[in-house]
Parts: sequence; C-alpha cells; structure tokens
Amino acid sequence: MSGEADFTEIDENGERVLRFSGRLTVARLGDVPVRLEELGIAPDRADISAVERIDTIGAWILHRLERDYGTEIAGASDHAKQLLHHVSCADEPQPARLDDRNLVVRTVERVGAATIEALSSLKGLLAFFGGLMIATGSVIRHPRRLRLNAVVQRFETVGLAALGIVGLMSFLIGIVIAQQGAVQLRQFGAEVFTINLLGRITMRELGILMTAIMVAGRSGSAFAAQLGSMKLAEEVDAMRTIGIPPMEALVLPRVLATTLMLPLLGFYAAIMMIMGGGLLCWYELGIPPATFISRIREVVPMTDLWVGLIKAPVFGFIIGLTGCYFGMQVEGNNEQVGLKTTAAVVQAIFLVIVLDAFFAIFFSSIGWI
Repeated sequence: MSGEADFTEIDENGERVLRFSGRLTVARLGDVPVRLEELGIAPDRADISAVERIDTIGAWILHRLERDYGTEIAGASDHAKQLLHHVSCADEPQPARLDDRNLVVRTVERVGAATIEALSSLKGLLAFFGGLMIATGSVIRHPRRLRLNAVVQRFETVGLAALGIVGLMSFLIGIVIAQQGAVQLRQFGAEVFTINLLGRITMRELGILMTAIMVAGRSGSAFAAQLGSMKLAEEVDAMRTIGIPPMEALVLPRVLATTLMLPLLGFYAAIMMIMGGGLLCWYELGIPPATFISRIREVVPMTDLWVGLIKAPVFGFIIGLTGCYFGMQVEGNNEQVGLKTTAAVVQAIFLVIVLDAFFAIFFSSIGWI
C-alpha cells in the first residue's frame, strides 16, 4: 500500500544508519515497531528526511530509539522536530509533589472540608425532604396517584425479606447481652437481674437501633443503588418527560415502606433478642422459661415498648429519605453509584444514632425512664 512506513538498514562511512520512508503514523506503521525491537545492534543514526508524514506514535518510536540506543535523529522537518520535542518532554519523570504544609494546617483543612461537605449534604437532604412533603400533599389530595403496588413490593423487600437476617442477628445479640450481663452480675450475686438488663435494653434501645442499622445497610443501600442506576440510564428524566413525578413514583413508596415496616421489624427484633437471652438464662443460670417470661412482664414497663415504637417510624423515615436522596444525586458514571451508596449508608446510620441520643434525652426529661 502506498505510503506504508518502512526503513532500510545501511552502512554509511562505518556508521549504522536507518533510513525511514513512507508515513510514520499509527495507521501506516505496519510491522516497523516489531522489526525495530528485533534489531541486534543499536543504530548510530536514523534518517527521516524521506518520511512523508509523522504523528505522535511515530515520534514516540523515534524518541525510543534516541532514548534507549542513543541514536541520532537526522533529517527531521520542523513539524517532526516539534513532535519529538513534545514527546521527549512528556517522557520526563515528574517529581512527586509533596505537601510541605504544617500537619495541623492540613488536619484543620480536612476537617473543614468534611464539615462543609456534611453541611451541604444536610442542606440538600432538607430540600429533598421538602420536595417529598410536597409530593405527599399532592398524593393526599389525589389518593389515586398513590402507587399501592409499589408500596407493597417495598414492604416485601424491606420487611419480609429481612426477617431472616434481622431475626438471626437479634437472637445472637440477645445471647451475647445475657451472657455478658450474667458474667458481670455474678460478681455481686445478682445474676437474676440479667433478666432486667436484657428486657429493658432490648425493648427500649437495642431492638430498634440494631434493626435500623441493619435496614440502613440493607435497604437504604439498595434504594441508593436502584435510583442511581435509573438516574444514569436516564429513566428518571424519561419519567419527568412523560409527566410522571419521580418523587411520587420512586421516592414516596420507598420512604413509606421503611417508615411503616421498621416498627414491626423493631418489635420482632426485640422479641428475638429476648428469646436468645432467655435461652441462655435457662441454660447457664437455670432460670426456666416460665419464670423468665413472668419476670420480663414484671420488670419491663409499657413505656419501654412505647419508646421503641415511637422511635422506629422516625428511623425508618430517615433511612428511606437518605437512601433515596443519595440515589437521586448520582450523575456522571457508574463509580458514582458505589460512592453514593456508601454515603447513603454512612449518613443514615449517623443520623439514626444522633436521633437516638436526642430521643434518649427527651424521654428521660419527661420521666419515661
């Protein structure tokens, strides 16, 4: 083919010279790179005066001859010299840029950047909450716009499919709490109060809190990943184009499902914890199940149950809202799906724990202790 790159090897006044011809471009190089690799002796000079055209790839090949073998490049046009200069500059090793600022300054800068990012996320979350409230008001005014099938499907995803892992986790945590409580209380001869410890901490705190953390890691991440994938595939934009509000069709069913299902999951988890603790008390402390249940009824006030059931829907709402918010923030590429999913889980768990602390202070102030 006319213009194919080629070279011939000649001996000129005792020098080994490579005469290049044709076009040294990526489309016309052919087997020239392979033949150059097979050269047994380093050439002294490379004559490119007969080269019709050269691009960056051709300049890189000539630069490698010059760099690795010390070959002199001769006959280069102005354009070829310019390309060779740019390739040579690009091949220079770049020194690592060290951050020579004070450690305290760098730490403060990172803390500040993290704080600004957290406040920005909180601001966006509040705006998203406002949009959800508007969508909820619209659905209340027009009940037929509520997608009941989508809500029921999320019930299965958030609640029914989570029964196994939540139940197993809660059962084992109940065993751990009872075992550790019994070990510590045995020092004072008060092993029987293990029932008090187990009953109150599970119904009031751990049952709901551990369930919320599990749902945040399981369902919150799923919501973020699902909505993020839909955002990248432009399905959310397509829904807006055909007149379907994504807030009503995608976000509201998910938030409603987590809000309604978390009280049931939390109560189920608390019961499983009590069962696990009761099994250990029967095995290690010799407390029969009938006595254990009777003692639980005596020491656990109804306020503990109400505390757990009041906190649960708030935690569920926060988990659903956070997962959907970060899913709707995905843009650019698939890497963003993973980043936003991770952010959704971290933010949801953080907010749940912060709210749990506020609830603890509030219920203590009104005498529900």
